Amino acid sequence: MITEGQVRVVIENAQPDIDGGRYPARRTVGERVDVTADIFADGHDHIRADVLYKTTGSKTWQRVPMTHIGNDSWGASFHTTEKKPYSFTVEAWIDHFETWHDGILKKISAMLDVKLEFQEGALLLDELAAGKNKELLNYAKGFRDEKKYHDNVAFVQSDEFAQLVQTHPLRKHESRFARELSVVVESSRAMFSTWYELFPRSASANGKHGTFKDVVKLLPRISAMGFDVLYLPPVHPIGKINRKGKNNNVRAVEEEPGSPWAIGSDEGGHKSIHPELGTLEDYKHVIAEAKKLKIDIALDLAFQCAPDHPYVKQHPDWFKQRPDGSIQYAENPPKKYQDIYPFNFECELWRELWEELKSVILFWIEQGVTIFRVDNPHTKPIPFWEWVIGEVHKQHPDIIFLSEAFTRSKIMSSLGKSGFTQSYTYFTWRVSKQELMEYMNELVHGPSRNYFRPNFWPNTPDILPYHLQHQGENMFIIRLALAATLSSNYGIYGPPYEFYENNPIPGKEEYFDSEKFEIKQYDWKRVNRMTDIISLINKARKQHPALQSTWNIHFCHIEDASLLAYLKYTDDRRDIILIVVNLDQHNTHRGYLQLPLHILKVNGYINIKVHDLITDEQYTWTQEWNYVELNPHKIPFHLFKVEIHESQM
Repeated sequence: MITEGQVRVVIENAQPDIDGGRYPARRTVGERVDVTADIFADGHDHIRADVLYKTTGSKTWQRVPMTHIGNDSWGASFHTTEKKPYSFTVEAWIDHFETWHDGILKKISAMLDVKLEFQEGALLLDELAAGKNKELLNYAKGFRDEKKYHDNVAFVQSDEFAQLVQTHPLRKHESRFARELSVVVESSRAMFSTWYELFPRSASANGKHGTFKDVVKLLPRISAMGFDVLYLPPVHPIGKINRKGKNNNVRAVEEEPGSPWAIGSDEGGHKSIHPELGTLEDYKHVIAEAKKLKIDIALDLAFQCAPDHPYVKQHPDWFKQRPDGSIQYAENPPKKYQDIYPFNFECELWRELWEELKSVILFWIEQGVTIFRVDNPHTKPIPFWEWVIGEVHKQHPDIIFLSEAFTRSKIMSSLGKSGFTQSYTYFTWRVSKQELMEYMNELVHGPSRNYFRPNFWPNTPDILPYHLQHQGENMFIIRLALAATLSSNYGIYGPPYEFYENNPIPGKEEYFDSEKFEIKQYDWKRVNRMTDIISLINKARKQHPALQSTWNIHFCHIEDASLLAYLKYTDDRRDIILIVVNLDQHNTHRGYLQLPLHILKVNGYINIKVHDLITDEQYTWTQEWNYVELNPHKIPFHLFKVEIHESQM
């Protein structure tokens, strides 16, 4: 009978393990789960190990052998094939059969007599055969026949016997990791999406306040550029008390529309539609028409109130009261937001508040919304998000929540753990080659890879980064190419980006004459170099699975500090994309790029075709190092489809 004292293998640090198993790792259907663990034992016996995994509810574990990857670390992978939660763990044991095989090979190499070792091997084969496997029993019988000594010596040194050892592990006294870990499997939309943001009130072609009907007219244009998510800032009634004017002026003049994020007035609150945009039926019509074009409408979830929001009168205890009896408006000193009252999540009626905010989400899901872009989630308690997203996903598991949080990294990580499907990132401010490489390696290879799914935005209505200010179209194209190819999820604040709006408030990363506070008029029929490039990049993203993952990146060495080169590829290498970006918007840069032949799985003679999906240029590369040159005034990046051809030698 096996006793605990016979178990010798120690298993530690099984990964992915998020906060001691409190949170699951996150994948989408078809994604790979890389499992690692530290596994060791006393002495020099050989260890074997497996990853065990199954879907929730299954009684049968599937096994994947683990490989020793150095320093007592082991690894293996499995793929999620169903949109169900998965459980996994690690099992390991001393394999005395493999240990014996290694030992007899060393003794044979040292010209030692191994007759007794063959008797030991016969006993091990008997144990493996368990009286049933005739092949193994015959091998055991042969090992006991001293007349076959020389044949046995040759046999144990053969590849055939080495394969037999590997395919017949001797399992005894197995150790299992202390816990079962979990993976939640989400919709493929969580992994791959292309966002376009516009203000519906600026959708009109005649300068008047736009409506949902105007947005419907723009859907074919947005679809033609290849976007599959249309994000509209808050569509609710806008507060009239303390309404902000142009350029965040504390006093709005008559006819100024105010900020859509100052939600609520006598016309309704978070479950109402701003009357000037149309009706609830009009909004549902936008959703329906967008779906016909395979576009999802993302609703802005901004949990805050204008002073005249119905909640303020109906539930004053949900807000922070000041000593003079007034309600505390939002502040981020020195910034003041007199038009916004934040909820007080420490109020005595917090349970009531939580339930009401959950009902807001469920209300919009009933209207057809499947994606929520959540405004400033880091200013609300993380336990609230963990609860409300969990409650929503119990009823509607495919709902996507995008965290709009440009805050401290640990808070952004915690929001990802709490259930947010995607997250805004620091990409907006990563500009140099070194910054971009370090940040991508942090996202892809760091611990957050298992719970933080990035969404790259070059700009937002709140952020006109310094590197876009007063710049020409080349910089806008460079940042677009980076966002769209580094990350499988990306978005742009559309019209200003398409039309190169770059005039800031002096000294700030903010748009002068910001659309947050006024209605803009755009020439929606206008096309330019940017709209063409957007369309081509988005077409490539949809056609090439290699661009539909963030996690499959490999940076290539290239001899120029302004040239950034990287591969994106599928596991089976059937789709390989090579991207080269000139980070200098003004000057031509050139250099030699080293192909990572081990990644491409090229051995021997090199015959590689590269086809630029933007310019349609094609080249044949027959060397490991290849010359590239990018003139930004022609095009500041290459988007190469890579084809590896078998050479005729």
